[in-house]
Amino acid sequence: MEGINRMTDNQYSRRRFLGGTAAGTGLLLGGGGILAACGNDDDEAPAATTAAPAATTAAAAPAATTTTAAPMKSVNFQLSWLDSVQFGGSYIADERGYYNRFGLDVSLTPGGPGAPVDPPVIAGQAVMGISAANFAGASVAQGAPFKIVGVAMQQNPFVIASLTENPVTQPKDLEGKKLGMAFNNQLDLDLLASLNNVDLSRVEVIPSDYDPAPLVNGEVDCLLCWLTDLPVAMTVKGIDNTTMLFADYGYAVHSQTYIVLEDTLTNDRDTVLGLLKGEILGWQEHKVNPTAAAVRTVNRFPDAGLDLETETLKASEFLKLMFSEVTDANGFLWWTDESVQDNIQTLQALGVEVTADLWDRSLLEEIFADGPVLV
Repeated sequence: MEGINRMTDNQYSRRRFLGGTAAGTGLLLGGGGILAACGNDDDEAPAATTAAPAATTAAAAPAATTTTAAPMKSVNFQLSWLDSVQFGGSYIADERGYYNRFGLDVSLTPGGPGAPVDPPVIAGQAVMGISAANFAGASVAQGAPFKIVGVAMQQNPFVIASLTENPVTQPKDLEGKKLGMAFNNQLDLDLLASLNNVDLSRVEVIPSDYDPAPLVNGEVDCLLCWLTDLPVAMTVKGIDNTTMLFADYGYAVHSQTYIVLEDTLTNDRDTVLGLLKGEILGWQEHKVNPTAAAVRTVNRFPDAGLDLETETLKASEFLKLMFSEVTDANGFLWWTDESVQDNIQTLQALGVEVTADLWDRSLLEEIFADGPVLV
């Protein structure tokens, strides 16, 4: 279990930032109270409210999404983290009846610290879960019969974040800098350095919590974090920052991947197919209107402490990771054979041995047989 434990702790360390809430932002930056939610600049987006919206039923959804009178199949879909716009497309699919269109009554179960995705999928408590290639690969190495059937993040979200007045724009810029990061990210840093000829003896690594304060306060020159977390927190507080994406410098690890059991893929294929179709429809809508997706997320979880300004910015930042020339040409969740080979090499360097058999694109090939947009 050592490999899985290392990566589970790693995931927690970089996501400890209280889900990007306004309360979390104020505490971490030492900046007073909760930020006021920004106004909605899209006339078609639902207005943010302080109460949960009425549940959307198949009957209330647009006519195109209605289904027959056949009974719905109850399905659990295990998400990888706490409630946030990171799963905005899934919330849209639920509220707009896109899962219902394919005969599915889907429960979206949040994850979080101490709630790993793998166990409920292995136990059959969830038909599908959101994981990452490193987590799924480590589980497969220990006997879990997983298949990756979709890749949401075309680029890994790891970045080096710095203040714009003293930016890190390429890996070599790390030399001579103080880098704040969690201990569990050392292998990721080592790999980035080896791929880009960075002399780590010239980088002073300072262990830090998942918090922008050390950077803002001048204790470090940069931070290792996710694009969608600490940089967003700083931007919302008006702090100019620069990010350098690991994925632009050879670090290839598919993130926010959709995993199912081999047996499920064989014996319950139509259910997985319906889930993926619902997801694709939801994320296609999110891409067109990320502001509306943020408003839906805030309205859906009125007690989660989510801030509209933060979720709106995060919604746009996630789109940078989730859509690319590959998805434009082939469809959302697509990946290339070349990216699989890059993942295999990167994961091997991180101590996770996988083969191309971990990925199965057959469902996506069926879904997008007529083109890259699902209608």
